Amino acid sequence: MLSNLVLVADDETGVREALKDILEDSGYSVQLASNGKECIDKIESIQPDAVLLDVRMPEMDGIRVLEAVNKRGKNVPIILITAYGSTETTIEAMKLGAFDYLMKPLNVGEILETVGKAVEIKELMDRSVSQRGDGEEVDSYAMIGLSGAMQSVYKTIGRVANTNATVSIRGESGTGKELVARSIHKNSVRCDRPFIKINCASLPENLLESELFGHEKGAFTGAVSHKPGKFELANRGTVFLDELGEMSLNTQTKLLRVLQEREFERVGGTDTLRVDVRIICATNRDLEKSIQEGNFREDLFYRLNVVEIVMPPLRERKADIPDLIKHIIRYCNREYKKAITGFSGEAMDLLKSYDWPGNIRELKNVCERAVLMSSGPLLTVLDLPVNLQKKSRSVSWLNEIPGGSLKEIVAEVEKEVILRSLEENNWNRSAAAQSLKMNRSTLYAKMKELGIIE
Repeated sequence: MLSNLVLVADDETGVREALKDILEDSGYSVQLASNGKECIDKIESIQPDAVLLDVRMPEMDGIRVLEAVNKRGKNVPIILITAYGSTETTIEAMKLGAFDYLMKPLNVGEILETVGKAVEIKELMDRSVSQRGDGEEVDSYAMIGLSGAMQSVYKTIGRVANTNATVSIRGESGTGKELVARSIHKNSVRCDRPFIKINCASLPENLLESELFGHEKGAFTGAVSHKPGKFELANRGTVFLDELGEMSLNTQTKLLRVLQEREFERVGGTDTLRVDVRIICATNRDLEKSIQEGNFREDLFYRLNVVEIVMPPLRERKADIPDLIKHIIRYCNREYKKAITGFSGEAMDLLKSYDWPGNIRELKNVCERAVLMSSGPLLTVLDLPVNLQKKSRSVSWLNEIPGGSLKEIVAEVEKEVILRSLEENNWNRSAAAQSLKMNRSTLYAKMKELGIIE
């Protein structure tokens, strides 16, 4: 079996040779570079599994090398070495995609641990690419989930997609109403025609009217030319009206005419235009209540509500959370060139127990943040937002630990945390140390101290 190849780039001969000896003694193959340009050339030619790169080098420093490697699209973990650590340098390095950084004087255990993690990530990235194929895209608009609630949604989409029926999609913010609209369009006879979305809450009344119906030159201040509206542009396609409940009564009247007569005039115009569009709308408002309050036309409501699809909140379809997370992580891995394998058992249990008031949008945000912040392949509770970490503590074994002195309680807590991490990582000490954010040598010492090992 071939050993992993590490490239060491440092302008100091003594440092290069010392790192070479350390790495070769641990079974790695090692190549050397004495400056930034040579480092870039060797990354191209030898395709290393990891790079140890000094920040301070003449002519081309490590940060510039990192930028150049990124521009060339090379997926190799780069570990920066510096004797002049600063907040600015660290932030810049991590923004540019550095895998990690080490401070001089170098610690042998830390070097081997960091290189080991980098090599593991590279292997996972290579495996991920080979399994999915370079051309495979992760569909951002895919609908994920096999729960009973989602099966009902899929059935309705299947029944109405190939008709011209107007569809109203209801549900809390972040539940995926736009995904339903796109799925209906994709599965309809209009699929090769435009799908145009407009958010009715994002524009004031006069601009929304202009966006929907277009305007003539001089129709209002700033109308310096003729502009077609969304209905014109979407002819023979689909218009998706998001946040419909925010539309003014005046614009509602004009929309009702489009639904009934399939015609309208541009703002400031006299010519009547005819269009063939399908309208799908979405709202998180109680439209029946808005009708009672006089803020929504009852006749428009019935024209729009021919078919109603209700998107369930995530708290009512928790069985779908693992599949949703898998899809989001696949997307993030491709987007950010990561090789995350998933969440630990404890973290997944926590994610499944949370009620997700922000629904799928919040879940995506949490997963994306965890992927970006983690340096290891397995995401743990410590990669989750603080509010979720606190929830974990409140329902954990901390409520069950025995009494005693503070020292005894702390020792019991430490032992439980370490044991759980080891179990989650199949007793791989390097992986467990990484998840606990500590050095492998420190973990080993703690395991002896707490009686986990002899």
